[in-house]
Amino acid sequence: MAEEAVVHIVDDDAAVRQSLSFLLASDGLPVRLHESAVAFLDKVGAGGRGCVVTDVRMPEIDGIEFLRRLRQSGYAMPVIVMTGHADVPLAVEAMKEGALDFVEKPFDDETILGAVRSALSRHRERFRIDNETQEIRQRLQSLSERERQVLDGLVAGKANKVIAFDLDISPRTVEIYRANAMTKMQARSLSELVRFVLLAGAKDDKP
Repeated sequence: MAEEAVVHIVDDDAAVRQSLSFLLASDGLPVRLHESAVAFLDKVGAGGRGCVVTDVRMPEIDGIEFLRRLRQSGYAMPVIVMTGHADVPLAVEAMKEGALDFVEKPFDDETILGAVRSALSRHRERFRIDNETQEIRQRLQSLSERERQVLDGLVAGKANKVIAFDLDISPRTVEIYRANAMTKMQARSLSELVRFVLLAGAKDDKP
């Protein structure tokens, strides 16, 4: 079963944590509270699913440094930064450090809910693509060397006759390898086959 996406609230202000927790939970969103960036980094692994909502001004590790550490440690969860009106320059810096969005305090319920929903949707799509990419790479590894050579030719936009000439085999043999590759890759069409290979970055991963 896939891990459930969680909204992680990181803020040193207990009242803010509880208020956001109540709001998000009332919208049906799973929530975890963290009193500091240090607490989050100690408890949540880089493979976690969901998003992070954090204040830009916190003791020990502020929001900007928090973003840097998340990026350096390989966290993929999108981050929403909460800022005061006077902290807009910090919010811009946060975006440059990888924050997905920022919301200015005081904000209404729909503003923060909309930002969180967007972040979770973005993360779900990325998670889906990552899973699909991993599956495609596994399928690519099941291809024989000749099937992979034919596949590379197709991705390069070459006709069967050109691939046959390059590999010193008959066009009919190319068709057989092409059909085998499509079956192993579970591709319903040539365009889908090419999309799979490009998604997996196959050209960069060739042995």
